[in-house]
Amino acid sequence: MKNLLPFFLLFTLIHTSAAAQDEAASYAIKGRLQDADKKPVPFANIALYSFNDSTLIGGSTSDENGAFTVPAESGKYFLKITFLSLNEVIVPNVNVINQDTNIGVVAMTSSAQTLQELVVRGEKSQMDLQLDKRVFNVGKDLSNIGSNASDILNNMPSVTVDVEGNVALRGSGNVRILIDGKQSGMVGLNPAEALRQIPGDLIESIEIITNPSSRYDAEGEVGILNIVMKKNIRYGLNGSFTGTAGYPSNFGGSFNVNYRAKKVNLIANYGLMYREGPGRGSSRQEYNGADTSFVYEQNTTRNRSGYSNNVMVGADYFLNNFNTFTGTLSFRKSQNDNQSQLTYRDYDFNNALTQTVIRTENETEPRTNIEAAFNYKKTFEKKGQSLTVDAKYILSDETEAAKYNQTGDINETSIAQRSYNTEDERNFLAQLDYIQPFGKDGKIETGLKTSIRRLDNDFSVHQRDDEMRWIILPAYDNMFTYDEKIHAAYLMASNQFGKLFIQAGLRGEYSDILTELKKTSQTNHRQYFNVFPSIHLSYKMQETQTLQLSYSYRLSRPNFRDLLPFSNFSDSRVFRAGNPLLNPEFTHSFEAGHLINMEKGTLLSSIYYRHRLGVVENITSVDSTGFTTVTPVNLSTGDAYGFEFNLTYDPAPWWKLTANANIFRAVNQGVYNDKILKSDTYTWTSRFSSRITLFKAVDFQSSLNYRAPRRTTQGRDLSVYFIDLGLSKDVLKGRGTITASVRDLLNSNKRRSIVENAGYYSRSEFQFRQRQFLVTLSYRLNRSKERQNMDSKGDNGDED
Repeated sequence: MKNLLPFFLLFTLIHTSAAAQDEAASYAIKGRLQDADKKPVPFANIALYSFNDSTLIGGSTSDENGAFTVPAESGKYFLKITFLSLNEVIVPNVNVINQDTNIGVVAMTSSAQTLQELVVRGEKSQMDLQLDKRVFNVGKDLSNIGSNASDILNNMPSVTVDVEGNVALRGSGNVRILIDGKQSGMVGLNPAEALRQIPGDLIESIEIITNPSSRYDAEGEVGILNIVMKKNIRYGLNGSFTGTAGYPSNFGGSFNVNYRAKKVNLIANYGLMYREGPGRGSSRQEYNGADTSFVYEQNTTRNRSGYSNNVMVGADYFLNNFNTFTGTLSFRKSQNDNQSQLTYRDYDFNNALTQTVIRTENETEPRTNIEAAFNYKKTFEKKGQSLTVDAKYILSDETEAAKYNQTGDINETSIAQRSYNTEDERNFLAQLDYIQPFGKDGKIETGLKTSIRRLDNDFSVHQRDDEMRWIILPAYDNMFTYDEKIHAAYLMASNQFGKLFIQAGLRGEYSDILTELKKTSQTNHRQYFNVFPSIHLSYKMQETQTLQLSYSYRLSRPNFRDLLPFSNFSDSRVFRAGNPLLNPEFTHSFEAGHLINMEKGTLLSSIYYRHRLGVVENITSVDSTGFTTVTPVNLSTGDAYGFEFNLTYDPAPWWKLTANANIFRAVNQGVYNDKILKSDTYTWTSRFSSRITLFKAVDFQSSLNYRAPRRTTQGRDLSVYFIDLGLSKDVLKGRGTITASVRDLLNSNKRRSIVENAGYYSRSEFQFRQRQFLVTLSYRLNRSKERQNMDSKGDNGDED
């Protein structure tokens, strides 16, 4: 607790100051709204802005009689009044001088444009470039509608998601995934599966941060993917509702609502989803050793089904113009039921079938995640000066319980097994961030963060003997604990000198990590302190062109799954296990980018270089019985060179094109068991999308994704491609949208790989989920589609 004492002392001082500021006298701005027919306009949004710098001060909503009251201190203001299908009204020169102010009746007229025209001409851009990140508004891509977080990430530039759900950025899986700029238990224990449980309808945008500044955690070799969830702060009652149906079975519904009145903003969202994911695969293994040789083929069919519930409730309390308190509570509960069948066919080297073995699996996988978060933000009279305090507690539980039955056609042998794998996580985070402006454009940022995390994993495999008793297999029975304490501090400064903007910072992180296999008394305690510098330069060459340069030093700590000695027992001939002795990777990352803003589009091109130390590689080894083990080790050093571009271009008002590609070379080399392993590969990933508006009312989108072949230290991954289509139309006078889409039109999204070692060859193909058809209906309550100039919360709570 002594680590948290500075937080509590500073919070007490701030709260005392806030209470003193709240004693300032407050008055009211009153009025009444009418439409062109002299009828009251109920539930319109009234926003109050400072006349001097256009800062949003507060607001309210009109009642059923059109009357409204906005609290305000003495000062000079203007009002912005908005209501769906009516023209926006600006009321200038609203002066409050030591008494209430009544502005009388405000008339609102019907828009001369149709709502549909308003939507097409003013929608948010799909990509927004900022100094250290690219922000993608996911709702603009029709293939994202009705999908989940994993599908959405797979549509992002330079991001790939393999058939098992593993996420990679610029070809590397060492990427940090955040929710609303913070660590989250929603993607903590098993990110691949957890991302499939987050409904895409609850996601606002994706931020891709390839060279994070010092305000972010140093974790993540290639950077950060930040999933920004929807959270409205518009005045009055508003929100959105979505329903989805698809084949194979994919049903879901969600809502996202908020109510803002005077000093309180209430928020709530909920998502329910049920999915089935039928998949299949095949492989061929050949082994030729000094004493034995074997060949076998494997065919796999499986269906992963289950439901998930995601609910979040919260409130913002605006104590006054300078102090805001926010509290949220999130709960997710899911249940997966997975069935699979593996068929092994053994052959001799004359390709004659010698044995057939069938192994079935029935697994249940319940998960529970609870998160409580608190945020306090204080602003000051000086523009840009702020202080924030964040705290979060995460509680996650997951259990995997499976039953296996294996039969062979030789002597009609039968094996019954079962496995248990429980994973429990407790995580507490606290952080403090302060920004102090100086001069015209300069600012200094500093902050502290502490994270205390505990994970417990109890795993065992049981086998039934001839007397029908369940006997524990000693090689697969242990209890693994993971204790992690990370304390960090950072200091960063930035300023603008004419056309040049400079940002530089240092971040120090102290790591204290203890892992223990309790039943075998194996412990591994690591303590280390590292300093991570970062620098960002931005130069505005012309009004339409910007050049960016950046450098950062980062690390990638082994995640829980990489350390866990036990994974699952579904495949009796291939065992994937973690390595408790893994060390972190360290990366030097350099990047240069050039942005061109054209009349009809933008072109962002980047070149990058990464040098990695202690690179983790999955090593495949096979014994003389045909048992294959896949284990991660700190194998090599690595260098990656790449070129990346993102293009948006509108050939016509009704036609939008986007294209992106990441072309890179990756070189890895290391030694394992006295053998040099290396790879040198040239490869690329790309996505092209075309969106056409037909008859001014229907949007049609098609997109092509392609991943080129890639060499690995023990073989190669083959190419992958898939096509997505989408069609959408606004209904219900613009308040609703119906979308129909098909993902993986040609059923071609399959992982294909080859592993080659001395005396060993393996070729495999696997499809996690087959082609999918979706229909989605969304409805907006007191909201039109997003428009560029609509006020929205700009600060998404970046991990500071």
